[in-house]
Amino acid sequence: MGWGNPGAPRAAISRSTLASTPSARWSSEARFFDRIAEKLAKDLRPTDPLTVARYARPRRPWYNKERRFQLLGDLRGRRVLDVGCGEGSNAVLMARFGAEVLGIDVSPGSIALCQRRAELDGVAQRTRFTCAPLDTVELPPGSFDVIWGDGVLHHLIPELDTVMEKLTGWAKPGALFVFSEPVCLSPWLRRLRMNLPIHTDATPDERPLEAPELALLRAHLPGLRMRWFSMLSRLDRYVLVQRNYERSPRPRRLLSDLLGLIDRAVLSVPVLQPLGSMCVIYGRTHSPSAPPH
Repeated sequence: MGWGNPGAPRAAISRSTLASTPSARWSSEARFFDRIAEKLAKDLRPTDPLTVARYARPRRPWYNKERRFQLLGDLRGRRVLDVGCGEGSNAVLMARFGAEVLGIDVSPGSIALCQRRAELDGVAQRTRFTCAPLDTVELPPGSFDVIWGDGVLHHLIPELDTVMEKLTGWAKPGALFVFSEPVCLSPWLRRLRMNLPIHTDATPDERPLEAPELALLRAHLPGLRMRWFSMLSRLDRYVLVQRNYERSPRPRRLLSDLLGLIDRAVLSVPVLQPLGSMCVIYGRTHSPSAPPH
């Protein structure tokens, strides 16, 4: 797709691993996500048609991912950089909707899984996946219409300024940035959540974005906007069958919708927004004709 040579494996780095060498950090993160990819590869199938239909016409903005796909709009012919592409489900969906996607991740196992998933979904010609360190990768400037990241920036906090400088450089004027990230602006809420018996897949010592990181993001994207999620909807893991909305029985889907709608109402009130644990963070590089949605 003419985006140059992205280089070698990239690092996703948490705050307390600063003392490690870059290669040690990359290896630690790669091992963690390789284990996840190995589990997922055992039952890899083409994307569920119900999932494709859901995100092709996203109608429920109280769900984090549906809101993000609403922001993307028509992807036909657009170039997307999927930063920290993980197991590839987002990249494959965007390619199915007409985008050309370059996915970058630290985990060789995840990259192999992405490639297999793209082949199963028939979008191998519109996708490219590579291991590449974001702090050393070189891509042509002004290459992408969309910069997408799903839970990656909070792994890159020590390098966030450098990473954002690179990402904005690779973006076209008016390009859309869409991230979903854990954010915590209340220390006591973070302590409370850490003590709740809710398991999450997390690398050692990672932490949510906090106010200084949000200020840094705004410095690179002055029109940055945020939409908060995941207050009551954190309970979806107990409501939905295997966390799968599309294949859960209708009563469970209705209950999940209710939780999401309550979250949407409550988290629209500025003083209550810190009760949410996830944010959709979005904005555009400067272009007078392309404001955020």
